Amino acid sequence: MTRSPHFDKDEKIVPGPSVRARDAATLVLVRRDGDLPRVLMGKRSGKHTFMPNKYVFPGGRVDPGDGRLPTVDALHPETANSLLQAGISPARAKALAMAAIRETFEETGLIIGSAVDRPPHTKSKNWKPFFASGHVPQLGPLRYMFRAITPPNRVRRFDTRFFLVFTDEVSAEIPDQLSGSGELVDLHWIALSQSQELDVPNVTHTVLNEVIARVGNPKIKRPVPYIRFHKGRAQYEEH
Repeated sequence: MTRSPHFDKDEKIVPGPSVRARDAATLVLVRRDGDLPRVLMGKRSGKHTFMPNKYVFPGGRVDPGDGRLPTVDALHPETANSLLQAGISPARAKALAMAAIRETFEETGLIIGSAVDRPPHTKSKNWKPFFASGHVPQLGPLRYMFRAITPPNRVRRFDTRFFLVFTDEVSAEIPDQLSGSGELVDLHWIALSQSQELDVPNVTHTVLNEVIARVGNPKIKRPVPYIRFHKGRAQYEEH
């Protein structure tokens, strides 16, 4: 099925000047421990203003403190270079990756990190639960794979970077049972081949195509697609 890469007809259009797109990050988690690769998806509550009742990946906006906290490792060189080439500073790149990890923990309970004897203390209320689990964030498994900016004149606008993570590359155990904040319901692992049958936003449909291509050829380096709107028209570029 062919879709416009980033426009959903049921998105609410608001008059007047567009709000600035805020930095956000999303984690696309893929399991390879079964007969078929599976991806983690959850349904947004119908009470949400932004993409209600749609199936999405865990993620959310970047918080001010996300880039200042300790990690057990650095971003993978390929990910770091891709973000730098896209004009993102090292500090901002770290903040994006950390936001993806934090939001995933909040929404699903999954830990992308390594266990430590003495987790650091933090004044950040958003990170305290993560460190209380006895883990420190692990950036190495994240691969930068997609960027999309919400079209103008929407209720919420985000400049979202998508990171792909294979769960077998994560130090912490990835359980089958998921629990989180409740922001995402019906959390489950679904075969990649069936994922696009869910009610997903058009941008998520496009990202899933990229995930399928990357999982099918994991050793082939691919450019990072970038979708944005210019003068009312969607533009598809590559970093």
